[in-house]
Amino acid sequence: MPPTIRPYAASDEAAAIDVWHRTWQQAYPQIDFAARLDWWRERWRKELVPKAEIAVAELDGALIGFVTIDGEGYLDQLVVSPDHWGSDAARLLVDEAKRLSPSGVTLLVNKDNARAIRFYERNGFVHAGDDVNPTSGRPVLKMAWKP
Repeated sequence: MPPTIRPYAASDEAAAIDVWHRTWQQAYPQIDFAARLDWWRERWRKELVPKAEIAVAELDGALIGFVTIDGEGYLDQLVVSPDHWGSDAARLLVDEAKRLSPSGVTLLVNKDNARAIRFYERNGFVHAGDDVNPTSGRPVLKMAWKP
């Protein structure tokens, strides 16, 4: 059975932060994401929740992923729990971001995250330039989707 997509609710905060932590720790095991949890919780509460639409993917009542998209069409986060990588969850979440921002979606993805780059390419995103993540200093690839 595929996951369902629904709007984020305040009661999802703990589960969303846990999924963010587990996903990024799996993707970049050399970085201590547990040490970043306070920073992330603050960013989640003050930057993302008030300014972005957030949709969650749920399976059997459990939050397994989420996507954030702001009013300018910027997708800041697309996160799926590692135990659901390869499922329909990420595709359903990116489709929801496209629905919420029908004029286009832009994002930044770490250049060394080949798995994510391939995913976005398969889902209609094209390379739109290079940049540097202002928080981490890591090189990122700009990607864009236009209808």
